Amino acid sequence: MKLFFFHLMPYRPLDMAERHKYRAAWVVMPNTLYDPKKGADEYQSYIDQLVYAEKLGFDTIAVNEHHQTAYGIMPAPNLIAANLIARTTKAKIAIIGRALPLVNNPLNIAEEFAMLDNLSRGRIVTGFVRGIGNEYHATGINPHWSHERYQEAHDLIVQAWTRPGPFSYEGEHYNFRYVNCWPRPYQNPHPPIWIPSMGSSETIKWAADPARKYPFLVTFSSTELVTRYLKMYADQCRQYGYEPSGNQLGWASPVYVADTEERAKEEARAGVESLFNDFLATPFQMLLPPGYMSLPSMKNTMRMRKALGATKRHTIEELMASGTVVVGTPKTVRDQLARQRDATGAQNLVTMLQFGVLPDDLTKRNMEMFAAEVMPHLRN
Repeated sequence: MKLFFFHLMPYRPLDMAERHKYRAAWVVMPNTLYDPKKGADEYQSYIDQLVYAEKLGFDTIAVNEHHQTAYGIMPAPNLIAANLIARTTKAKIAIIGRALPLVNNPLNIAEEFAMLDNLSRGRIVTGFVRGIGNEYHATGINPHWSHERYQEAHDLIVQAWTRPGPFSYEGEHYNFRYVNCWPRPYQNPHPPIWIPSMGSSETIKWAADPARKYPFLVTFSSTELVTRYLKMYADQCRQYGYEPSGNQLGWASPVYVADTEERAKEEARAGVESLFNDFLATPFQMLLPPGYMSLPSMKNTMRMRKALGATKRHTIEELMASGTVVVGTPKTVRDQLARQRDATGAQNLVTMLQFGVLPDDLTKRNMEMFAAEVMPHLRN
């Protein structure tokens, strides 16, 4: 397996009593609850953790994009990636969450990624997403056009990376007289493209298309849903006439390791429960605004409501029982992850070893135990 260390960069100093005066930690919660001095400390701690992950042997360190939220203070993940490039030498750097429909000039993304690819000498992995519904409230983009803007922006970016310029581009949502990407990507033909998703059937069909065969990553889901969505992707590949490789399949999960089951659960409790109940929990109308999904995809996502913590407060016991989080001794954790790998054939595991309000000392120990006592078994 390939092992990723992924970071959301949540704002841990958040006053939770104040947060719950508002319906979400996104968009509507006042930014007066953000203290820049504490935020600066958070950025430093989180970047140090990402750099440390390379020293521990993770194949890839990964970041993503969110806007107007304490859930993840990374509105510009390219800036974090640039910092990581300067402080690492071997690990791939994945930006597995650049929201294409939210921008009005996809050429800027093409140039940013090409520049990062040059600076890192080919260590960049791209991840293109539509952005969850909250992001459309934050940016004012009409979610009805989400899929169209996403696919057209993707096509424009790939053309900018691969076609000799200058050339013109005329689409439904983007029009450019000159497309002439400077610099060009370091990797040939371009950096790898991943597709993280919460299970949209349209996204699965699009990513599996033989013209793309993009690795598909299931996020924030129970064991049952990870298996179901990866099977949907694999079945879609077979409908297209080819057998997917394990490198096309992956899933992401919060993971916590300690020397006893009870210690692991109690140390992870505040971090896990704050992630799902305080940071991530979002009203239906914000998470899935009208037009954002087709009816079948919306039904699938609504089945995930419990895992997303959007209907009631969830305990770590409930989240462990569903497999949404993996918590326990090294043996428990590696056996549970190995079962998921064997059930799906997935060869990519994106771990969240810091989550919610989990403090730095527990995060570091969690990283070290996972690297020493879980990672080697999964690799072998």
